[in-house]
Amino acid sequence: MKTVTVYLVRHGQTWFNKFNKMQGWSDSPLTESGLADGRRAGEALKHITFTHAYSSDTMRANNTAKLVLANNFNSHVVLTATPLFREQFYGYYEGEDSAKAWYAVGAPHGARTFKELIEKFGVDATKDFMHEADPFHDAEDALTYWTRLQKGFKMLRDENQNGDNVLLVTHGTTIRSIIDKFGKDDGFVVTDSPRNGSISKIALTDEGVKVLSYNELAVM
Repeated sequence: MKTVTVYLVRHGQTWFNKFNKMQGWSDSPLTESGLADGRRAGEALKHITFTHAYSSDTMRANNTAKLVLANNFNSHVVLTATPLFREQFYGYYEGEDSAKAWYAVGAPHGARTFKELIEKFGVDATKDFMHEADPFHDAEDALTYWTRLQKGFKMLRDENQNGDNVLLVTHGTTIRSIIDKFGKDDGFVVTDSPRNGSISKIALTDEGVKVLSYNELAVM
């Protein structure tokens, strides 16, 4: 059975992160702290020989991936940017204050915060609730979101061989969604978001996805 180990790194802090704004397909630059997040993750992963490196096609993920690879002298790979591992699309709520947006989405369901929504209904339900609350209904629902990500997983399986180590720089809700869907039965809890520059790890096989670790912080 083919097994590919994927190192999921959350991009470094951005200005939208700092200001607590919804940031899905919208984008903002890395802060100085965000640049440090990328360098710190690169230092933690410098001993890993990556056979492929991917990031979402957002500026924040792509620039973080370049920082990670700049610290890795064992890996000489081309960075592939793909829309398949973008963050969840928040539609009408892109750029909105996060607390305000999640209150609008959650209040009809008796939840005031994103964390409360997850605890009561699970991560996938928050996608469906946001799609429902979006007056344009452009926000991704769970089915649309997972159809996109499964195409991404297929790409990783097709482009890598058994035993390969893969770097994938992506986003907070995307990492949390992956860990929740595939790691819940193994005791991984995602009520806390993966931190900027944190490292999570999954094993991707022909049969599915196994979570190996979540939200580990590199220390310099």
